[in-house]
Amino acid sequence: MRLDPVALLTFLGMLAVTYGARIGGYWFVRRYPVGPRLKAGLEAVPLAVLTAIIAPMVLATGPAESLAALATLLLAWRFPVLVAVLGGILAVVLLRMVVGQER
Repeated sequence: MRLDPVALLTFLGMLAVTYGARIGGYWFVRRYPVGPRLKAGLEAVPLAVLTAIIAPMVLATGPAESLAALATLLLAWRFPVLVAVLGGILAVVLLRMVVGQER
């Protein structure tokens, strides 16, 4: 096995940026008071990141994946997360079989 220096430097760079962001966040919160606007903004970050990851997949893939994402969203409103995830997986498998037969 050979270690690629570019891959190693890329990995170490990503590690440093991630670690710096986490430590910087802790430092910032300890040093400055967190007001209600900042707190609301920080609480919105996980949903924004999740949306940024999922939205391109939903919009750039086929109809089976888009419909399965909609089914997962509807399941997530009514049921626990595990049920929504399993329902989404089942939906995409079944929809791919149905859409695949039409081609």
